[in-house]
Order: sequence, then structure tokens, then C-alpha cells
Amino acid sequence: MGMGVVAQIRKRTFEVMEVGRPDDHLSRWVDSLIMTLVVGNVLAVIVESVEEIRYTFSDLLLGFDQVSVAVFSAEFACRIWAASEAHSTGKTPWRRRLRYLISPLAIIDFLAIAPFYLSAYVSFDLRFLRILRLLRIVKLTRYSRAMHRMGEVFRMQRSSLTASFFLLSISIIVSASALHFVEHAAQPEAFGSIPAAMWWAVCTLTTVGYGDVTPITPLGKVLASCITIIGIGMVALPTSLLASGFAHVMSRNEKALEAEAVEALADGVVTNQEALTYSDLAESLYVEPEVASEIIEAVQKRSSLEDIGECPHCGKSISG
Repeated sequence: MGMGVVAQIRKRTFEVMEVGRPDDHLSRWVDSLIMTLVVGNVLAVIVESVEEIRYTFSDLLLGFDQVSVAVFSAEFACRIWAASEAHSTGKTPWRRRLRYLISPLAIIDFLAIAPFYLSAYVSFDLRFLRILRLLRIVKLTRYSRAMHRMGEVFRMQRSSLTASFFLLSISIIVSASALHFVEHAAQPEAFGSIPAAMWWAVCTLTTVGYGDVTPITPLGKVLASCITIIGIGMVALPTSLLASGFAHVMSRNEKALEAEAVEALADGVVTNQEALTYSDLAESLYVEPEVASEIIEAVQKRSSLEDIGECPHCGKSISG
């Protein structure tokens, strides 16, 4: 087999594993297979926790795990081999593979198969291995549009989120210190030290409020009331940051898609290549197909109204 054929196969493998165009039936089939196996593995780990099921269907569950690991291992190997096709200017193929191996998604892929191989060479508590196998569910983030969008939001808002969590950490320390000072004599088992009081502070500031530990002194109750009110703001701050970031990302992506639709309709005709480019852009921007269709329909309607001399907003004539 010539080097050119190998390169073509590697490029095709990269397209199937990483690009995942909507019109690529093989890529969609592979994605569906992996997602089905991940869901099946999670369900298998859950039912294995029932002792009767574990002993009755032990051979079936083991066989399913072996098949899953074989598929996941092949997927991991293919991704490593095809990683040299990634577009990284100035990097050698092996450096591209190394860059993939240290990426979060590659680490997730490795953790999905590591428990099986560890059990073959190292003695582990089986319960611990089952917990590690649950990490396979994280592989679904690779195929989830929502998770990709949330990842983009986290990257965009990372400075603000870091500041909010730093503020929360300070609030926990100050609250725990205050309650330790006020309550340690009355409740030495719950507030005898600042680390012990931190459990109460975390539950209160996050508005969880288990109620297993509560202040009993008058001053402690006053402080707890103030801390509870502060906790409402502590929870709302990162929530509002994520919500605004999510809205910004969606608005930006939809505007970029609208610009592509305007360019495609500039000559009044959308060719097959332009439609494919538009579809690929919608996929890369994680815009749902229904929303992408609405965007291009709105652009088409606006363009047709402008062509006949009507305002696209109110429908009135703009001639003269």
C-alpha cells in the first residue's frame, strides 16, 4: 500500500472521527455507535450495583464490557493516528499527536478504557473500578452540542467565574471563622474549629441548608441570618455570568451564520456548495438545524422584500 493511499485513509479517518459533517453518513454512524455504547456502559455499571443482577448476568456484563473496551480502544487508537491531520501550522505530525494526547478529550478517552486494563495487571477493589467506568459517560461531551456551547461559555467567562469563586471562598472562610468564634463554646463538636465550621458555611452560603448543624446562640443566629442573605448573592453571581455568557455566545454565532446566509444569497441563488458551507458553519457554531433554517429563511424573505422595494421590517414601500 503506497504512502498516498495511507495518507488518504488517515485523512478520511480524521474526518470521520473529528470533523463529523452532517452529510457524512459514516461519521454519524460511528458517533451513534459510540454514544450507544457509552449509554449502555453507564446502565451496565448501574445495574451491576444490584447484587442479584451482578451474579446472575456476570458473564453477559463481562462480555459487554470487553466488547465496549475493544471499540473504545480502537476509537482511541484511530484518533491518535489521525491526529496528525489536524490543522496546526508549523507542527510536525508527532507533535500534533502529542498535543492531542494531552488534550482534555484524549484524557477522557484514556480514562474510559484504563479501568479494564488496570484490572488485568493490578489488584483493585471492584467497586472502585466500577466507579472509574462511570467516567465513560464524560465521553458524551464530545458529541453534545450543549456541552460544547457551555465549554465555550466557561472559556469566555473564566476570569469572571474565577473572581466569583474566589469571593465565595473568602466568604466561606470569614463565615466559618465568625461562627467558630461565636458558637464554639456552645457547640464544640460542630463549631470547635474553623475547618469544622466550614461545613456549615458551605451549606449555608450555597443555600443548600441541610440543617444538621445550626447556630443556637442569639448572636450566632443573627450572624447566620446575614450570611444566609449573602449566600443568595453568592449563588446568583456565577449563575448570572453563565446565563449572560450563554446568551452572548448564541447571539454571536447566529450573527455569524446570518452573515454567511447573506453572502450565499448575494446573487439570489444558493448553490449546493454554498448550502454545504452554510450547513458546515452551523454545525461548527453549534447552532441547531431548526434555528439555522429560520435564519436563512429570514434572510431570504428580507432579500426578496428589498428586491421589490419594500421595507423588510414594516412591509411599506421604500421607493421614492
